[in-house]
Amino acid sequence: MSQIVLADEINRATPKTQSALLEAMEETQMTVDGVTYHLPEPFMVMATQNPIEYEGTFPLPEAQLDRFMMNIKLGYPNASDEMNILDTHQYHHPLEDLAQIMTAEELVLIQKQIRSIHVEPTIREYIVAIANATRSHSNIYLGASPRGSLALYRASQALAALRGRSYVIPDDVKLLAKPTLAHRIIVTPAARVRAITSTAILDEILQSVPVPGAWVGGGKGR
Repeated sequence: MSQIVLADEINRATPKTQSALLEAMEETQMTVDGVTYHLPEPFMVMATQNPIEYEGTFPLPEAQLDRFMMNIKLGYPNASDEMNILDTHQYHHPLEDLAQIMTAEELVLIQKQIRSIHVEPTIREYIVAIANATRSHSNIYLGASPRGSLALYRASQALAALRGRSYVIPDDVKLLAKPTLAHRIIVTPAARVRAITSTAILDEILQSVPVPGAWVGGGKGR
């Protein structure tokens, strides 16, 4: 059993396969012939989707999309990055030089330490207000679930730690709202006809939800 699973073009997998993956992502276990096997810790799933072809692909169900913490759209590299890709691939593939940078135990420890990053009550209220706004928007058929709020909360803690802070600020939340919530939102058919996307709706929500003001990050001693 792998601890890091990469599902390339996951939307080419059949619904039965996606259902099996859902159990692993939600319960960190898998069942084969009635026998349940617990997955090792840590366990992560990363996936790519084919955004162009529709023949031979299956849309991911809402329940499975909700299990992915973030959805990041990479797009095309700029010219300088693409030149760098050509240079690094001239003689061999860069993955051949890839080396382990930490143990699984160290990663688990970091994941636990992230949970101690301070989040002020006003920041928590801000996260909940953003999620609630997706549930009452006229162009949204299905808003973000509480799992989405938790994903935004945890991702904000991780970003704060990466930036050398022991506390979360509103800008962390604003930066991560779309990557953590957009893929969990289903827009109404009428909105889709008008080419309104979930990311555009989140932009509108972020403009309308009041940002916590007069906030001192981290409080005393942080």
